[in-house]
Amino acid sequence: LLLARELVSHIYMDEKIKDYILSIIFASRFPEKYGLADLKPMIQVGASPRATIFLAKAARASAFLAHRGFVTPEDIKTVVYDILRHRIMVTYEAEADEITSEIVIKRILDRIEVP
Repeated sequence: LLLARELVSHIYMDEKIKDYILSIIFASRFPEKYGLADLKPMIQVGASPRATIFLAKAARASAFLAHRGFVTPEDIKTVVYDILRHRIMVTYEAEADEITSEIVIKRILDRIEVP
């Protein structure tokens, strides 16, 4: 298990992938800066900066499990819902309109340019 953890930590992540992760996280906190102003009233709490760390770690693990030595945007998309689902809190009004954190995440992913 320790060896696997060490191997995962050495999976390569390009700067463009790191920027992609940052954009996803920041879009959950400042949606208006990413052309998603309509999401702002739906998000009570966006993902914290720590979510960036966990998203990167999970993406590396996804690449490792796919027998690759590098992270792809698909790795991010594979793990993003599991990492952010409980970190993005929607407003009561959004809940009343049946808007979930998964819907917010999908809207963010649809908007952020994939490297």
